[in-house]
Amino acid sequence: MSATKSMASADLYRDAGLLAARAEATHHERIDALEAAIRRDLPAVDMRVVDHFSHGVYARELHIPKGTCLTGKVHKFENLNILSQGALLILREDGSVEQVCAPYTVVSPPGTRRAAFALEDTVWTTIHGTDLRDVDAIEEKFIAQTPEEFRLFAVEQLRIGG
Repeated sequence: MSATKSMASADLYRDAGLLAARAEATHHERIDALEAAIRRDLPAVDMRVVDHFSHGVYARELHIPKGTCLTGKVHKFENLNILSQGALLILREDGSVEQVCAPYTVVSPPGTRRAAFALEDTVWTTIHGTDLRDVDAIEEKFIAQTPEEFRLFAVEQLRIGG
């Protein structure tokens, strides 16, 4: 998940999700609407990122302060996510909001993009299988910058059988 902004309550998070929940809105459009509201209405928040590497594994540990509303990027591949501390409200694909509390582990399918609000100080770790050690190269390999980039990536993967 990428840092965006903080707020005193989850009202903006809920309101943006509801505003974008019209029948024709896609999940990514809902997150785009939330992200636009965050950027427009809230001060930026710095979040500590700790990068961990071991043989064939990269883990990105994100420390999210309580009261932070954030959006993520589109993941090209399946990945493992671990909520090891805290609690989040997460905007689900169907437009509903789910509360998750540590300990919580989930395997996210390709194309996943999240939006969340931290109910407590939270630690969220995303794990990718890779031997790469350069964080920029890892992001280039595993992250699509837009839903359209992910769609083109998925089409190409199907074409080459990958």
